[in-house]
Amino acid sequence: MASFTLPPIHDNPDGGWGPSSSNIPGQFKFKDIPYAPYSKSDKLGRFADWNDTTGDARQIAVGLPSTRDARGPGRRRDGAQAFGSGTASAFAYFHVEDESSFSLVDNKAAPPRRGGGFTRGRATGRGGVSFTNRGVAQRGGRGGFNNRGGAQRGGRKGWRDWDKTNRTRESSVAISPQWTMLEEIEFHRLAKLKLEVDDPEDIDTYGRIFAYDKSYDRITTKTERPLQLVDRIKYNTTTSDDPVIQQLVTKNVANVYTTDAILSVLMCAPRSVNPWDIVILREGNNLYFDKRDGGPFDTVTVNENASDPPQDPAPPNPNNPAEKTAVPEPPSINSATSLSLEATYINQNFGFQSVQESITTDFAHPNPFYGPEETEPLASCGYRYRVFDLGITEDEDVKICIRTEVDAYVPGPGNPQEGHGLVTIRALNEFDPRAQGAGGAPDWRSKLDSQRGAVVATEMKNNSCKLAKWTVQSVLAGAELMKIGYISRGNPKDNTRHVILSTASMRPTDFAAQLNVSLANGWGIVRTITDLCMKMPEGKYVLIKDPNKSVIRLYAVPMTAFTTEDEDGEGYEGDEPESAA
Repeated sequence: MASFTLPPIHDNPDGGWGPSSSNIPGQFKFKDIPYAPYSKSDKLGRFADWNDTTGDARQIAVGLPSTRDARGPGRRRDGAQAFGSGTASAFAYFHVEDESSFSLVDNKAAPPRRGGGFTRGRATGRGGVSFTNRGVAQRGGRGGFNNRGGAQRGGRKGWRDWDKTNRTRESSVAISPQWTMLEEIEFHRLAKLKLEVDDPEDIDTYGRIFAYDKSYDRITTKTERPLQLVDRIKYNTTTSDDPVIQQLVTKNVANVYTTDAILSVLMCAPRSVNPWDIVILREGNNLYFDKRDGGPFDTVTVNENASDPPQDPAPPNPNNPAEKTAVPEPPSINSATSLSLEATYINQNFGFQSVQESITTDFAHPNPFYGPEETEPLASCGYRYRVFDLGITEDEDVKICIRTEVDAYVPGPGNPQEGHGLVTIRALNEFDPRAQGAGGAPDWRSKLDSQRGAVVATEMKNNSCKLAKWTVQSVLAGAELMKIGYISRGNPKDNTRHVILSTASMRPTDFAAQLNVSLANGWGIVRTITDLCMKMPEGKYVLIKDPNKSVIRLYAVPMTAFTTEDEDGEGYEGDEPESAA
């Protein structure tokens, strides 16, 4: 039978962990090999790396001058750890004579490159501009025209984006020092939420809708139509001022009340870049999600998610006399504010124009916001009040009542009053493909018919948040189709005349899958914010998206905040700190 003898155990007389340096047994090999320190960034696990990009290791190890440019691409970043780079060469053997005895036999000059002075890469300087023997500047490098290589024309996308001046956005509402911040939630935490919600219950319907004009589906870039100015009234009333919701509150239909425009912003919050705010009012066991008049909900954004979105000019510094101008310059037609107003105008008029007012369908009740003193005609708009159950278990009673909107219907065998053939109408707008903030969009007139996929993909990238909100609104309203018009300026320098180039039709659920919009994630966000507010005492709160960070914050504000006696609606932002005080 085999026997087992326990080997001797060498304790550490110094009282520390591991073997002692003064008590290493003689039979241990490699005890005189020097220790090579290493850092976490070093590559471990290879005895020999024949593809090593640091070709100067041999010269450095034997003390020869390095032939690599100190500013070459192989240099380390300043401050990077390099613990093992010098001492690891103690294990290497180098035969220096191999390259030192080599000499170049063919010393003929290299033939000139074809293509003249155009260069690929950075050319002769950081700006990417090379000069020929005649002194003519050749435009060829990736860097562009300026000295630092940051110009957009002919430049590489994303090149030196880190070196661009960070633009700071202003908050959508002035935050008073008297407000109390209750919660701060990052977007990456919101993106992990999920809640499956069943089909809603239809409570009531209001308004009148017109039939969609199918001739707009056949428009091409060669048969473009001008966008007309149609004078119609369409209401965008906030939740608390809705008389129908006030009646439903008395019947205890739900716990939470809001509109589809407000809820879509909350459900698509992780995609948003521009600042926004939602006023939350808790009365008893009920929550109201409201918007401010003149706030970001009343306009449409343009290229919000582009890598270089449209920007407003920075206001002059009052402390710098050189920046003070006697006459203020008119705003550019391609600034963020001008484009937002233009997109809002286009959306409204395209929806008014693309319907047939001679073919109508009335919902169960007339428009609740249209008074007898109104003389202007109403636009095509139907309101559907729907209740969604957000309860996780059967015992929970968390329901949300939403006022959803539809813009038209497609005539067919179904009854629009029962939700058949309902349509929402939206519009994407092109301003100037060469202007700052265009986001690399192709020219619609030349690409929309032949390469529609490229146009759609660019819009899905540059307007991801806007398209997601439109899709969520259509799903909440129970619309069967979304009609999206492609509308461009008649002249890129004129923002008052527009033409309709095409109209796309898609099902909201299919389009949501293309956009990767998760309704379960949106309902999870709504339920989280609802639970958060239900834990707070009665009062008024405001949920604010940080203008420069992917964060939303919940503030407690006085009941007098966001209220004014002025009928003009002025002083919302100016009076907020005073009312909060």
